[in-house]
Amino acid sequence: MQMTTEEAFVKTLQRHGIEHAFGIIGSAFMPISDLFPRAGIAFWDCAHEGSGGMMADGYTRATGKMSMMIAQNGPGITNFVTAVKTAYWNHTPLLLVTPQAANKSIGQGGFQEVEQMALFRDMVAYQEEVRDPTRVAEVLTRVIAKARQASAPAQINMPRDFWTQVVDVEIPDPILFERSSGGETSVTEAARLLSEATNPVILNGAGVVLAEGGIAASMELAERLDAPVCVGYQHNDAFPGSHPLFAGPLGYNGSKAAMELIREADVVLALGTRLNPFSTLPGYGMEYWPANAKIIQVDINPDRIGLTKKISVGIVGDATRVARGILTQLSSNAGDAGRSERKARIAETKSRWAQQLTSMDHENDDPGTTWNERARADKPKWMSPRMAWRAIQAGLPREAIISSDIGNNCAIGNAYPSFDTGRMYLAPGLFGPCGYGLPAVIGAKIGCPGTPVVGFSGDGAFGIAVTELTAIGREEWPAITQVVFRNYQWGAEKRNSTLWYDDNFVGTELDEGVSYAAIANACGLKGVVARTMEELTDALAQAVTDQMENGVTTLIEALINQELGEPFRRDAMKKPVKVAGISKDDMCPQKGVA
Repeated sequence: MQMTTEEAFVKTLQRHGIEHAFGIIGSAFMPISDLFPRAGIAFWDCAHEGSGGMMADGYTRATGKMSMMIAQNGPGITNFVTAVKTAYWNHTPLLLVTPQAANKSIGQGGFQEVEQMALFRDMVAYQEEVRDPTRVAEVLTRVIAKARQASAPAQINMPRDFWTQVVDVEIPDPILFERSSGGETSVTEAARLLSEATNPVILNGAGVVLAEGGIAASMELAERLDAPVCVGYQHNDAFPGSHPLFAGPLGYNGSKAAMELIREADVVLALGTRLNPFSTLPGYGMEYWPANAKIIQVDINPDRIGLTKKISVGIVGDATRVARGILTQLSSNAGDAGRSERKARIAETKSRWAQQLTSMDHENDDPGTTWNERARADKPKWMSPRMAWRAIQAGLPREAIISSDIGNNCAIGNAYPSFDTGRMYLAPGLFGPCGYGLPAVIGAKIGCPGTPVVGFSGDGAFGIAVTELTAIGREEWPAITQVVFRNYQWGAEKRNSTLWYDDNFVGTELDEGVSYAAIANACGLKGVVARTMEELTDALAQAVTDQMENGVTTLIEALINQELGEPFRRDAMKKPVKVAGISKDDMCPQKGVA
């Protein structure tokens, strides 16, 4: 069938049901964007491509549907780098469309030219460049299939002079891959280990959320064994929070209950997780990873199995299918050894941690440091980060999708939120980009318009995404709610400075004359300042009502004191030593450039 290359491209998008594109308009892809309205594809023109990519990540993570990132070749595409790497470690299947400078001028250092394939080589699961106009539909179909198969971004690079050419082309059907249920021998061995375990523990990761029916399958397995279920760092939605077997998140500022329970395990089923370092590092001064336990690791990607932890059994497969396969092969008395004692220990451990968590008002200082004590004395009437998180829990609807940013105050909140279903908790993941909270929750709202959404960011991280306030007030954009923790500092870096650099704060202070609430008001949105727990709870409840009933976007600026939580990595820093010494007197005058 004869059609133009842009018609072939858009028809292929339609064949795969891709309805949303995120980016900034550019001449390099106008031939296809011109067709978007007629094709039923919404183009969300954000304020910065990096935020647009994170919107795409939030949309796909909240809905399970693929979306597309696209921008002008060169600088528009380079602005996607952080978002693409973030999506890669979030296991988000996205279509990255990178229009390229024209073939006839490539290599001449022309306008907006960059090596776009080399740029994303270690950030995507697959990439391919269109080498002939007649192959555009074939290549695009393959790239989409690879993104879905690997659950990661995949890139199609399209020279801009290949548009608007008439070609004879057939639109291929989508390529679908059946998910593996794991190797027969490895699944049988996993079932044997779990059948013989006296303290089995299940650790759910992102793969459980991504796999269709993964949470239900893991729940059935946990109930059969009466095994506690922990979740990986920033995967609080990988098991129902109200379930009596849910122990909470491991890792940084996670659940002490989860840490204590997994520490006692003799067999751990790590389901749908690559066992990333932040899910296994010590927390609250506790080395909780069970050194002598048998570890069964299940991951869709064989390259991740056994990479970070010694394992006894590795299973390459889909979390749902593997969990169901293990369940069918458990012995008739699996889980019976110590069952009643285990159930009692789970309940007692969870209750003790819940009481402790609700009583935690302030952050402790390390011996020899006094920053948190001074921060409380400086602003005795201001909320602490933990007081703010308790106030948020009181005003946050149970059914809300939330996003979190990177940073100290968002991380302090890691132990607080829990969920009834998956795809409810959007966090920046292991690439750790600042500026994720706002765009991710915007993308989630686009995909789930009937669900309340709330984003959370520290004020440093929010400054990176604040430009999106200039975009999202337009009529076509949905209403959202954003909470900004305002303490006028880069908290995680400041915590490092208190512990290792004797309060030598370099680059950690923010402008106290800036009001994000005022910026929101200036952009035609609603800006609110909350100074107390009661004000924050009430403001959040009202903002969600306004979002759902009145179509109003609200930014809540929560004023909190400058207390700082645990550093992200105690093992990554050390006290500096003076050897040669540094002095201003050694500065030389700079000579002019010839």
